[in-house]
Amino acid sequence: MTRESFSLSRWTGIILKEFIQLKRDRLTFGMIIGIPVIQLLLFGFAINTDPKHLPTAVLSADSSPWSRSLLAAMQNSGYFRIEQQLQNEAQLERALALGDVQFAITIPENFGRKLVRGERPVLLVEADATDPGAVGSALAVLERISQQSLARDLKGALADLAPVAPAMEMRVHRRYNPEAVTAYNIVPGLLGVILTMTMVLMTGLAMTRERERGTFENLLATPALPIEVMTGKIVPYILIGLIQVTLVLIAAFTIFEVPMQGNLFLLYAIVLIFIAANLTLGITFSSIASNQLQAMQMTFFFFLPSLLLSGFMFPFRGMPEWAQWLGSLLPLKHFMVLVRGVVLKGNTAIELWPAIWPIAVFMLVVIVIGLRFYKRTLD
Repeated sequence: MTRESFSLSRWTGIILKEFIQLKRDRLTFGMIIGIPVIQLLLFGFAINTDPKHLPTAVLSADSSPWSRSLLAAMQNSGYFRIEQQLQNEAQLERALALGDVQFAITIPENFGRKLVRGERPVLLVEADATDPGAVGSALAVLERISQQSLARDLKGALADLAPVAPAMEMRVHRRYNPEAVTAYNIVPGLLGVILTMTMVLMTGLAMTRERERGTFENLLATPALPIEVMTGKIVPYILIGLIQVTLVLIAAFTIFEVPMQGNLFLLYAIVLIFIAANLTLGITFSSIASNQLQAMQMTFFFFLPSLLLSGFMFPFRGMPEWAQWLGSLLPLKHFMVLVRGVVLKGNTAIELWPAIWPIAVFMLVVIVIGLRFYKRTLD
């Protein structure tokens, strides 16, 4: 039996056949182009490890030129964006607890008078340190700003105050994470990352697996409604998600010694909403995809921007506005706010509601899309 030699025409035909097949598989072709483009855009424009223009609130009991000069210097530094002028301590506590501001500056009464007398008044700076990376650079710059902002004013009769010692004492309180422990930020956030990755992927393969095995025909023959099929497939995975959450929390509290400031039952209630949102998305992917490979591709296409734009790996407030807007459409970003708010800040359900309802809306929208693509008959 003679062995045929290599045929260039047959080899060329196989190559053309693969290109034609790739052209027909539009989702795979989109992944080939889309993933590099997304990575270039996000890493090139959205990711910023040195966040600036951080929202700042001011509680000032002094209206002297010295305090105004200090606040103007903070604004001009580019790291601080003064958004709120507070009236009392209660407003300051609420602004930090809700995450509305990253910094709260308290200027005491008679700040300017004490400065002129050389009494070194105290400037209190409170930072939301649930994400240490978001405040590190700004705090490092603040000490220099506080001195440079007064340098041009400490002249003439006040010149003796400048070179001897700092004109003021700056006290920094890192709220919710005083020691800037990275694990306090990373470990609670892992809850959202793990649930997003596993819940969407497992349910994304649910219907496509049955379709490929032929068992989906039996499901189509039943009088079950689309909403019954979708929700029925979700329930078993809820238990799996709760088991994962419990394991992560046990490790967080025992191994990493993450403090638990809030209500554990509230945390589990939030987790249930987040799990449901991810499961409905996975079921929707399985309804749209024609095979398991496409379901996995769609899951990865969703997971990548969720991971990068959620604030888990990079400071959320360091991103440009368009990236923050895009990240706010994804449930993982809001879950990061929720889980850190419960674990590190001890937030209540009322305080967390602004981050809860976007996840619920996302889930309802995904359910509507999934029902639309649900197939009552096999293609």
